Amino acid sequence: MSQEYKGVWTITEITNCEINPVSYELLSWGKELSEKLDVELSTIVLSNQVKNLERLIHYGADCVYYVENEKLEHFYPDIYTNIIKNMAEELKPEIIIASATTFGRTLMPMLAAKIGTGLTADCTDFEIEEKTNSLIQIRPAIGGNVMAKIKTITRPQMATVRPKSKKPLPENESRKGKIIKKE
Repeated sequence: MSQEYKGVWTITEITNCEINPVSYELLSWGKELSEKLDVELSTIVLSNQVKNLERLIHYGADCVYYVENEKLEHFYPDIYTNIIKNMAEELKPEIIIASATTFGRTLMPMLAAKIGTGLTADCTDFEIEEKTNSLIQIRPAIGGNVMAKIKTITRPQMATVRPKSKKPLPENESRKGKIIKKE
C-alpha cells in the first residue's frame, strides 16, 4: 500500500440546500474506519448553497471540504465527478464512501472510472485487514445467500453503502473540526 494515500472521505448528499440524513449515517461508517486506521475523517460537500456545515462535525467529521457554486444547484454527475476527482487527486484519500442512493449509485461509478480505481457497490459492512490496512468491503452476493468479502488493491478504495445499515453517531455540539472551502 502506498503511504501517500491517507484519510477516509464520505460524500455528503445535499437535498434542497439541507444535509440529507443519510450523510450522518455515512459519517458513522467513516468514523469507525478512520479510527481503525488512525486517520482523519473528512466529508465532501458540493452545493449551490448549504446550511449548517458544522453539524457534519457534530456527527463525526474531522474536516469538511466544501465547494459552493451556483452550477451545483442541481446534481449534474459530470460536474460533481470532475470536482471530486480533482480534490481526490490533490488530497489523496485512502477510502471514499458514499450512500447507495440514486445520488451515490450515479456518482461513484463515474468517479471510480475517472480516477482509475475499483468500486464495490451496496456494501452492508466493512472491515480493515490487519496486515495491510486495506478496506474489506462486505456485500450480499448470489441472490443474498452469501456475503462476499471484496478487497480493492488500487487506491483510493471506493464503496457505496446501503442506507439504514448503520445509525448515525449521537450529535455532539462541542466537537471541533475544520471547515475548508475549496474552489
